[in-house]
Order: sequence, then C-alpha cells, then structure tokens
Amino acid sequence: MEYVRGMLARSKAGHDTGNIYVIIDVDDAYVYLADGSIRTLDRLKKKKKKHVQVICREYDVTAVDDAAIRRIIKETSRH
Repeated sequence: MEYVRGMLARSKAGHDTGNIYVIIDVDDAYVYLADGSIRTLDRLKKKKKKHVQVICREYDVTAVDDAAIRRIIKETSRH
C-alpha cells in the first residue's frame, strides 16, 4: 500500500481509533498525521503505518494551515 503525503487516513488502533487525519509526512515505518484541531501542524501525530487505513483521496498540502486541514476532513466526513 502506498502512503502519500496529502492522503486521508483513518486510525485503526489506539485511543484515537476511527479518527480521520491528513498525512503530512511519511518515512520508512511511520506516518505523521494532522487533524487541524488537536493534532495541529506544530504537533503532528506519529503513528505506525500498520495502524492506519488509507482513504484513497489525495489533497495538495504544500501550503495548508490548520484551518484548511479541518476543512478537508469536514468535507470528507459529509460524504
């Protein structure tokens, strides 16, 4: 499975199970997630790749702020 910056991801494990995040960064073992409210761009959530389910919708996150991330997640949860 491909983990790409800007994709949406749903948490599969931990106290945040079911929460939707935007993938901000990716390395070998981890993805770094933001939701715009609790997990802002200053405090990214570090989560192992096996603990997230990718939602195959990709957004351009090169110049986003926390408000834009909240908007992306809110728009997605309406569908």
